[in-house]
Amino acid sequence: MKRGRPTPTGDSRRRRVSAGAAAASPTGPSPDHVPVLIDAVLAVLMPRDGVVYVDGTFGAGGYSAALLAAARCRVVGIDRDPVSVRRGAALAAEHPGRLTIIEGRFGDIERLIGAANLGPVAGVALDLGVSSMQLDNAERGFSFRSDGPLDMRMGAEGADAADLVARLPEDELAELIGSLGEERFARRVARAIVVARQQGPIRRTGELAQIVRAAIPTREPGLDPATRTFQALRIAVNDELGELDRGLAGAERVLMPGGRLAVVAFHSLEDARVKSFLRERSGAAAATSRHAPPAPAAPAPSFRLLSRRAVRPSADEILRNPRARSARLRGAERTAAPPWPAIAGAGGTSRHAAGAGAR
Repeated sequence: MKRGRPTPTGDSRRRRVSAGAAAASPTGPSPDHVPVLIDAVLAVLMPRDGVVYVDGTFGAGGYSAALLAAARCRVVGIDRDPVSVRRGAALAAEHPGRLTIIEGRFGDIERLIGAANLGPVAGVALDLGVSSMQLDNAERGFSFRSDGPLDMRMGAEGADAADLVARLPEDELAELIGSLGEERFARRVARAIVVARQQGPIRRTGELAQIVRAAIPTREPGLDPATRTFQALRIAVNDELGELDRGLAGAERVLMPGGRLAVVAFHSLEDARVKSFLRERSGAAAATSRHAPPAPAAPAPSFRLLSRRAVRPSADEILRNPRARSARLRGAERTAAPPWPAIAGAGGTSRHAAGAGAR
């Protein structure tokens, strides 16, 4: 799901592609879509001829277009949003035989790539969160800035945000808004929602935004009071954190030795998960206390960190694309070690996920 990005490209032997060139593709991304940290993502992935890359969050196609322009490679774009899949057909037609677009979740990357039978994967890019196309379309129900149905589903299946707002008990609603939205007034917001829904169902984004704004006693400069509540509901509706856990583990399994993983996150919950996964898999996780019992030996590192710090957008990029301001890119290279074994319960579905059944 894409918003836009910075970019060092590959080495001098590779064709250089700028963010502007990717965005201006006549059948690719919209001219209004600027992929976040695109130069930095390409620098991590190092596009080269004759190999396969996976754009796990195809969105408006910005990363895919940049990869296709940078090398004579093949790209597989994955997106759960059928609108993105349909729009991507034009970009695929521009690059016959080089771009395959699959409707599905990037958490299922291992199964989807295996079914496509494309062979080893040289790079995986993940651009987390909601896409510009989804955010800017009021009918998708992601934004509090324009009124629309309270939906927030990235795909076409499952229950929507209005369902969560209608049926979650007050305590669970407060816990969801507090944990997934990091909203310190979560209990006030949950109580206001429960009181309001007693008068009738909350079905519109504008209605919910007004309820949340009225419930929050103090305002942060430059931040709409509804921001964190809408974020929490969106993450829950789409099980975004569970999807991320599954997608990271799937990328580990499909990448060839020397393959690269580039993940762009936009808030601390996502970034902390990516950081923890890569540090653990690279053997860089924090050591336990010398007083604690000895931990069992970990598997051999399956990734090598490309940088210990996240790459952040430059001031110039933020000026061009304000949505990039919170972006963080982390990159790693796959080693020849086997994938780590799955841990029971890891990467599971959130109990708040709208399609999960358990609340």
